[in-house]
Amino acid sequence: MIEFDGIPTLSDPVMIAAFEGWNDAGESASATITHLREVWGAELITEFDSEDYYDYQVNRPDISVDSAGVRQLEWPTTRIYLARVPLFPRDVVLIGGIEPNMRWQQFTREILGLAAELDISMVVTLGALLSDSPHTRPVPVTGSTSDPTLMETYALDASNYEGPTGIVGVLHEACQRFEVPSISLWAAVPHYVGQPPCPKATLALVRKIEDVLDIPVPLGDLVEEARAWEVGVDELAEDDEEVADYVRQLEQARDTTELPEASGEAIAREFERYLKRRNVD
Repeated sequence: MIEFDGIPTLSDPVMIAAFEGWNDAGESASATITHLREVWGAELITEFDSEDYYDYQVNRPDISVDSAGVRQLEWPTTRIYLARVPLFPRDVVLIGGIEPNMRWQQFTREILGLAAELDISMVVTLGALLSDSPHTRPVPVTGSTSDPTLMETYALDASNYEGPTGIVGVLHEACQRFEVPSISLWAAVPHYVGQPPCPKATLALVRKIEDVLDIPVPLGDLVEEARAWEVGVDELAEDDEEVADYVRQLEQARDTTELPEASGEAIAREFERYLKRRNVD
């Protein structure tokens, strides 16, 4: 069970969660939690008991040696962090870890119990999936919810996915069942370059969080890393004519079904982000 003490009263907190594994193409969602932890200086407040949820033959513990030569053993788990965000009236609780190997229902109940204890006002789950999106275009991020109020407030779609799901889907459904306001954000990672990392998808998720929560997030090196990633994929495609042709087909399909990113609405949204970020970078 999760145990902690000494946590101060939080201000209208929102919870953001992502998990490594099936829900995390290119490790884009879990990298988003890592980025938010770092830029906001989030503090570790507690972690799950790994014995309850992880098969150590599937997710093995990791041994490392620190600068003093001391060997340290780190067990696979899920950790909870608290971020006090500058110029933002709400606190943020970040959950990052590995998709559990067992006892998913108990795992989910623990997260919802934590949300109740911390008086979380909304849960945002992050995921990433492989898709036929071209790497040369902005990474699509879809947002969905089962809450009609959130649907209208944040211009989100209804949750209508049917099929196999991971812990993100289980958690999102549990929030709905227990009437915890929740939003699910998913980035579409090009399937032909699905190996991690995918900083362009992480950047897209960070920007979607900015839009949905109206919260400024320092980008750090993410923009440069995303640009370098795209250049690297361009070079790989140039060496394989079949891949290059496939990318051109994806670009044509994308461009004929969507408005160009340089639309007036997109430019206005990016300028708003710039003004907000000037105060936090």
